[in-house]
Amino acid sequence: MTDNKTVSSNTIRHHATITREKREHLHQHNSIVIWFTGLSGAGKSTLAHALEDRLHTMGCSTYVLDGDNVRHGLCGDLSFSDEDRKENIRRIANVSRLFLEAGVIVLTAFISPFREDRETARKLMQPGDFYEVYCNASIETCEQRDTKGLYKKARNGEIPHFTGISSAYEKPDKPDVEIQTDQLSLADSVELLISQLKERGVIR
Repeated sequence: MTDNKTVSSNTIRHHATITREKREHLHQHNSIVIWFTGLSGAGKSTLAHALEDRLHTMGCSTYVLDGDNVRHGLCGDLSFSDEDRKENIRRIANVSRLFLEAGVIVLTAFISPFREDRETARKLMQPGDFYEVYCNASIETCEQRDTKGLYKKARNGEIPHFTGISSAYEKPDKPDVEIQTDQLSLADSVELLISQLKERGVIR
C-alpha cells in the first residue's frame, strides 16, 4: 500500500530482477518486520538485540532499527512533537519495508506511541509481514530501569512531550504478542518469540 501524498512527482517505481523470494531463498529464511513497541524503559531495545543475537547464531540475516540510533541520522531533524513522531514512524516503516524486500528479518525498537501510526506501518506491508510485539511494563518498572534519568527530567518539566508522563502512549488493541517484560525473563521472552517465528514459517 502506498500513500499518494508521500510519492514524489515524476518518478516511476523500478522493479528489480532479483526478487524478495530469491533473496529469501538465498538467506534460507523468510523476511519479516518485528515491530517492538512500548514505553521508554519497557525493554524494547534489550529484547530486540537479544532476539537478533539468537537469530544470528541460527544463521539468519537480521538488522535492528533502534529509535535512538535512527534519531542520530535519518530522523535527526525531527523533534518529539506529535507531528514529528508521526513522521519518524512513517520514515521507519518505509525503511523497514526496504529491508523486508531485501529478505532480511528487521527488528524495530521504537516507542511508536500512537495506534494509528502503527496501523499505517502495518498497512505498508503484506498480510503477515508485520509482527507487532508489545513490551508491557509498569511505569514504575520503567522509571526504575531509567539509567539516563529521563523520567526524572520529564517529571521536573525538563523534557517536553515525554511518553508516559507528558505525552500519551496508546497501548496496542490486538498486538501479535504481548510480553510482560517486568515478569518474563529476557531469555524466556526470546525463546517465546523464536517459537512464534517458527510457527509462522519465518525460520526453520
